[in-house]
Amino acid sequence: MTIFTNFLRSLLLTIIFSFVAPMLLVGGGLFLLPLIGYFPGLQELTEAIATQIMHFLAAFGSGTPLRGLFVISLTCSFVGALFDTYVYYRCQILRIDS
Repeated sequence: MTIFTNFLRSLLLTIIFSFVAPMLLVGGGLFLLPLIGYFPGLQELTEAIATQIMHFLAAFGSGTPLRGLFVISLTCSFVGALFDTYVYYRCQILRIDS
């Protein structure tokens, strides 16, 4: 029973961190772009990059960048859960073979 609860705890933490990581990455990038824009000559470049990121997110979110960010985050959390399940399976197989 302890192994199963450890697996569920690991799976839940993996899902949460895999969901939050893309949000922090994209959010941090969008937060830093206006700060970089204060350097002379970089304002147009940073605005263009921010616009392209918003268009990219809108493509995944049916026209809404925030929904696109949620779709990407949910996909990353699903993939993270799959990897965690695979690692748990591999660990059990290796434990049996030893």
